[in-house]
Amino acid sequence: MTFKDLEIIPPILSALSEQGYTAPTPIQQQSIPILLQGKDLLGCAQTGTGKTAAFAIPILQNLLANKTGTKSRNISALVVTPTRELAIQIDENFTKYGKFTPLRNTVIFGGVKQASQVKALRSGVDILIATPGRLLDLIQQGYISLNHIKYFVLDEADQMLDMGFIHDIKKIIAKLPTERQSLFFSATMAPAIVNLSKKILGNPERVTIAPEQTTAEKVEQCVYFVPRQNKIPLLKHLLREEDIASALVFSRTKHGANKIVKLLNRSDIHAEAIHGNKSQNARQKALENFKNGDTTVLVATDIAARGIDVDSLSHVINYDLPNVPETYVHRIGRTGRAGASGMAYSFCDVEERPYLRDIQKLIGQTIPSVKEHPFDTVEDNGENNNNNNARPPRGNNNSQNNRRKSNYRSSNRSRSPRKD
Repeated sequence: MTFKDLEIIPPILSALSEQGYTAPTPIQQQSIPILLQGKDLLGCAQTGTGKTAAFAIPILQNLLANKTGTKSRNISALVVTPTRELAIQIDENFTKYGKFTPLRNTVIFGGVKQASQVKALRSGVDILIATPGRLLDLIQQGYISLNHIKYFVLDEADQMLDMGFIHDIKKIIAKLPTERQSLFFSATMAPAIVNLSKKILGNPERVTIAPEQTTAEKVEQCVYFVPRQNKIPLLKHLLREEDIASALVFSRTKHGANKIVKLLNRSDIHAEAIHGNKSQNARQKALENFKNGDTTVLVATDIAARGIDVDSLSHVINYDLPNVPETYVHRIGRTGRAGASGMAYSFCDVEERPYLRDIQKLIGQTIPSVKEHPFDTVEDNGENNNNNNARPPRGNNNSQNNRRKSNYRSSNRSRSPRKD
């Protein structure tokens, strides 16, 4: 199947072709025909499945079909998403897909001054991508009206709830016209998510892609049993000795992410952090440095990692195992995209053993453990008995790896102070 088979109009087809898109992903194949018919949609899809294009393409096409030709522009489509990074990414995709159309889109989010965002709104916008707080703030100030919304998308709904946005979302929904097409996307469908969807959607079509019980097929996984005080030395060891082109390291807390970066930089391993306490400019700079290869190691919290889309990400490292097993699946899904191979390393101390058991139960497999590493000073108490000789998966050497590894190689091989 091609995008042409989905009856996408020529201007959008040309933009997709320019981006190298040929065949639609499963969620695009299933969602686009539903949305072109004007139906509501409830989608369960994880990061990396192509859901942004699944809703952006039909919104662009429907807006063009219903455009009246008047010079005035009203906000006709609204996409609400939890994080600044994800909002920016969605806005960039709308710009790419709508390149050969007269439609305008812009993005608004907190953490920066509003002047430039207000200026863009005043010039006229068809499609608005927003985080909840800044959206409500500018509505209250009179810069935004939702009276003309025809298409409403709530993206990453599970993260909305986790971040405490439920009251903001209810306020936004109350301001929307009753007659509209609504799209609701979430990586999980817990009861709270289903209840929220009922308040937004009428009688929606349902599309489920890559449910949370599955992991990326081409992501190799392994776990290192290691005491907490040895996690930093182990991380340094892997970054220096393995063929790691780029690594996204997950920390459970913002404070922990800062500490990891500080200790890596002390050892001449160039790392940057991205989390909610960082300014928007600092977050964007860190993300751009990571995408273009100037920074090889990006340390992130789960919330801030939403919206990180790096095609060539080779490794995900779970410095802290998540206490929610579905989060593990989301994390390792950051690598192994678009048919590429990927690798996921996880560090597990004694207190995190229950988390590991929950993860393995969810994914339906035992993650191989790496026994022979310099920092394995505790017994695994019978965990992973069938994988006693597992070795960490290795990537392929290439010029990109060598270029990036030069950013953090150091002749100093001493261990770091005992810090987390």
